[in-house]
Amino acid sequence: MMQKKWIRLLLASLFLFSLVNAAQAAQWANPDLLVDAETVKANIDKPDWVVVDARDLKDYVKGHIPGAISLGKRAKKALRDPTSRVFQDVSKYEKLLGKVGISNDTHVVFYYDGVKTIADATVGFWVLEYLGHDKVHILNGGLDAWRKAGNRLDKTPVMKPSTTFKANVVASRLATTAEILQIAGGNGTQLIDSRTRNEYIGKDARAIQAGHVPTAINVSHLDTLVKVKDKKTGKMKATGYISPDSVAKHFGKLDKNTRTVGYCQTGTRSTLTYFELRLMGFKDPANWDDSWRVYGSDLHAANPIEAPNGVQYYNFAKVNKSIKKLEKKVKALESTLKKLTGGKK
Repeated sequence: MMQKKWIRLLLASLFLFSLVNAAQAAQWANPDLLVDAETVKANIDKPDWVVVDARDLKDYVKGHIPGAISLGKRAKKALRDPTSRVFQDVSKYEKLLGKVGISNDTHVVFYYDGVKTIADATVGFWVLEYLGHDKVHILNGGLDAWRKAGNRLDKTPVMKPSTTFKANVVASRLATTAEILQIAGGNGTQLIDSRTRNEYIGKDARAIQAGHVPTAINVSHLDTLVKVKDKKTGKMKATGYISPDSVAKHFGKLDKNTRTVGYCQTGTRSTLTYFELRLMGFKDPANWDDSWRVYGSDLHAANPIEAPNGVQYYNFAKVNKSIKKLEKKVKALESTLKKLTGGKK
């Protein structure tokens, strides 16, 4: 009898523990930034809603959410350029957004297709927030969520009536390299390196110098996404879904009241970090658009860099050797093709 009593008490304790855990589960501070397929379907035909396919045009025409528009190319290319000059003159954005039917009163939803294009959607989110737009959202799960909700795709291109968009830039949402140098010196700002572990430690060089900015913590953008077990490999892989628990696991201990900046190689992957910080309610988040491509390649500036095994340098000789081998293979294939076709193109 005593043993049964202890078992009942143990089960009751476990039940109460599970209830407490559920009550303490992470929640978004700004849940409206992330919408579901039902919300998109209910609003997509409204004149003050524009749904943007963040993928390339060739993928858009193969099948997109009915009523969604395309920017003509992947969002990260349509809304940014390698020089960052678009941030110095926002008139380009005002013309582009007005042309595709986005005004200051328009709700804008970006969607993607899996982890390969999720950063395209978050680039769109960050750029619009930088421009001062306060009605921008992302479809959680992208096209996968839309399909799983039982919705169809369409191949008919969509164009919205042109309108007027006026930027009201929120400069604090764009971190500069000058600011990063202050952060590297230890000014109290929280810095998140959204690249892979190998990039962070300097093993994977994608600029002239490899490593990371001093004081930066490494949280790969894919690590913050919901993961499932791959049926083929048995390993856990990232999905295109975002959950409060998956994000809080990595950012939950950071101070939401302290300025927090994300960066990666080109300022693209780190826009997902920016979006997640906004969902969590961080008061002063930003994205560093220059990121490592600029910081790690500026030898004259002597930017401070950390790497466990010392600063590594991009192996140009190895890359050039690989290019030459590839060129030989291409020439050999062209020669073979010429013989097979009798010299005809």
